[in-house]
Amino acid sequence: MHDLVIRGGLVVDGSGGEPVRADVAIVGDRIVAVGPDLGRGAEEIDAAGLIVTPGFVDLHTHYDAQVTWDPILAPTSWHGVTTVVIGNCGVGFAPARPDARSWLIEIMEDVEEIPRDSMEAGLPWDWETFPEYLDALAVREHTVDIAAQVPHIALRGYVMGERAERDEPATAEDLSAMGQVLEEAMRAGAIGYACSRTDAHRLKDGQLVPGSFADRGELLAMGDAVGRAGGGQIQYLGNFGDFDTDLPFLTELSRRSGSSVHFLMSDTNWPSRLAGIDAAAAQGARLVGHFPPRAVGNVLQWRAGRNPFMDRPSVLALADLPWPEKLARLSDPAFRAQVLGEGNGDAEALLPEFARIIYRGFDRMYEVADSPDYEPDAAKDSIAARAAQAGQDPAAYAYDVLMRNGGTGMIYMALANYRAGDLSVVPTLAAHPGTVISLSDGGAHCTRVIDASAPSFMLAHWARDRKRGETMPLAEVVKALSSDPASAYGLADRGLLRPGMLADINVIDFANVGLAAPWLEYDLPAGRPRLLQRSEGYAATIKSGRVTFRHGEHTGTFPGKVVRRQHVKSGDN
Repeated sequence: MHDLVIRGGLVVDGSGGEPVRADVAIVGDRIVAVGPDLGRGAEEIDAAGLIVTPGFVDLHTHYDAQVTWDPILAPTSWHGVTTVVIGNCGVGFAPARPDARSWLIEIMEDVEEIPRDSMEAGLPWDWETFPEYLDALAVREHTVDIAAQVPHIALRGYVMGERAERDEPATAEDLSAMGQVLEEAMRAGAIGYACSRTDAHRLKDGQLVPGSFADRGELLAMGDAVGRAGGGQIQYLGNFGDFDTDLPFLTELSRRSGSSVHFLMSDTNWPSRLAGIDAAAAQGARLVGHFPPRAVGNVLQWRAGRNPFMDRPSVLALADLPWPEKLARLSDPAFRAQVLGEGNGDAEALLPEFARIIYRGFDRMYEVADSPDYEPDAAKDSIAARAAQAGQDPAAYAYDVLMRNGGTGMIYMALANYRAGDLSVVPTLAAHPGTVISLSDGGAHCTRVIDASAPSFMLAHWARDRKRGETMPLAEVVKALSSDPASAYGLADRGLLRPGMLADINVIDFANVGLAAPWLEYDLPAGRPRLLQRSEGYAATIKSGRVTFRHGEHTGTFPGKVVRRQHVKSGDN
């Protein structure tokens, strides 16, 4: 008698191999058998007509605060994800001395757009060191497994104090102390270390986040500490345009640390990046390029985040009004005419490139329908195109889209990874052995990004519905969501449906899997908003052998744990 048997589904096992009709048997938290006509289970799930996949692994989230107050981790867990990685982009909350807490919250708010008052209300701060942070997470309930990286900015602040906040260079003594703290964190179970050298991460006053351009010698010293602890994963967030000059450094960082070095990429100069991965491999280094499966997009709306009219004087004047009063003003035809006749004031001059995209990029903006289209055609589907078809000014058309459904209308703006006006580069990037699907940003950019729904999008769009080019085989899509990211981050016990593997499993109605329209929910601590997006077609999600979701509804079960990387020999990952 097994604890759970998933009976008669089409098993897409995560390896990329041909799907087969089979049962999956589970005892405890492990898969014990995959094959036909397995014995009975104390509990059984009828998967006839459904596909059975591994649980999905999300390598790029910013749930560092949310994991302390939200055991479900929606929306990520709604989309078949059973393991998340936090501590990305060099920002996070451990290690943290009490006098640095406000500073770390400020950075997270400015970089990842998580509301400050939500973090102040929600973070319990029952830790100081990184091992204590892992222990604090371990005693809480979780629906998914959580693996944590050590963020460079927090590490710097912990050792250097106010000198880190002033962005002073690290001394030799600082480097030694930082290395010791990082090594301690790695030995306690941190899965890796994350750093950033990008000019995109700035504070509200426009200044770079302190530590963003720490000396490369400092980063190499941290890589040495990772190596001394047995190796792990190193995330390096650089400027997209700097990859060719960064390549020798990234190669050295990987070789010295005995670790994989992960970087973000998109359709910007991608041939050079793939060639760089291959060149590094020839020198004994391991570089892994992370890319999104759809455009990195913004959701534009009235109630939160960005919209094309946000800096027009009449709209700015509404900022402090309660929503019902603001909606009444926005609905007034005279007010609409007034807004459409205004400019954007100083913001236009201060941020000309931003202004070109956000204020006037109507050829890159699309209406959000009940079933969102994430590969729209600008020539037919953009706000600019539809306004022209209607004989209307595009700004006026966009205003009216935002006013739909009681002022809750949304516009999707396709940004990175959409330079060609389609997603044709994604299969090419996915086929390279040195890349992995990533960049969901789950938990971050709360009111303008909802890319945590990417797994459901991939199943529906890439494996079934795509109309603007070829689809991808279902087995390859599942592999890209499961075993590829698990393997890339050294998570050897998950991502495949095989005996002995962790029983993280999805049972999915593939014919009907998809996405509902996003909506704004005011459910963060302090009543602040965030975008959410539901999946459709998930019959069940199983985490460590226990059913966590049935038909999209949480079962009240919390089998998730903190994933601690064990000490291994350098280079084993």
